Amino acid sequence: MHRTIFSTPVVNRLFRAFSVLYLKLAGWTVLGSLPPEARKSVFIAAPHTSNWDLPNTLMVAFVLRLNICWMGKASIFRFPFGALMRWLGGIPVDRSKANNLVAASAHAIEQAVGALQLIVPPEGTRAKTRYWKTGFYHIAMTAKVPIVMAYMDYSRKISGLGPVFHPSGNLELDMLSIKAFYAPYRGKNATQFQTD
Repeated sequence: MHRTIFSTPVVNRLFRAFSVLYLKLAGWTVLGSLPPEARKSVFIAAPHTSNWDLPNTLMVAFVLRLNICWMGKASIFRFPFGALMRWLGGIPVDRSKANNLVAASAHAIEQAVGALQLIVPPEGTRAKTRYWKTGFYHIAMTAKVPIVMAYMDYSRKISGLGPVFHPSGNLELDMLSIKAFYAPYRGKNATQFQTD
C-alpha cells in the first residue's frame, strides 16, 4: 500500500492530538479498541449518509490508532485533489467499470506489512438506498480476515468499533446479523440509512 497520513511519522502524531481535542470539544465519545486478531480486517462503515462521515472517520481512526484505507468514488480522486485523497488513505473505485475489486482489495490486505484496516461502506453511496452492497463481505472472505463493525451515531455523538464478526460463508444469514447490529445507529441524514 502507498504511504498515507496514518503511516507518516510526526504528521500522524500531530493529527492524532488534533483529532482527540476536536472530537472532545465537539462532544463526541469514541468507544472500543481494535483486538489483535483484527489488525488486518475489513471495516464496515455505517451509517454512511453525509460528506462529514469522511473527516469524522479519519479523526476517529487517529484516536483509535488505526491504519486505515477507505474506498471512495473515482470522481473525488480527480485533479487537483487526487494525491491528497490517496494520502488520506483513499482508494478510488470506478463504479462505471466492472473490475475485480474484491480480489484486488483482498490481495492488498494480504500483502500489507503490518496492520491494515480496509473501510468499505455497505451502502456504496451517501444517498438513500434500501439494499446493501456485499463487497465488504466478499473481500473479508477472500482475504480470510474478520469484519469489524465500525459505527458513527450522530444522534448520540458516539463512534467506534463494535464486535468482530467472522463470516461463516452463509451470506444471507450473516447479513441479517450484521444489519441487526446497525439498526439502532443513526447517520447524519438519518432517513437515508436503512437496515431492513
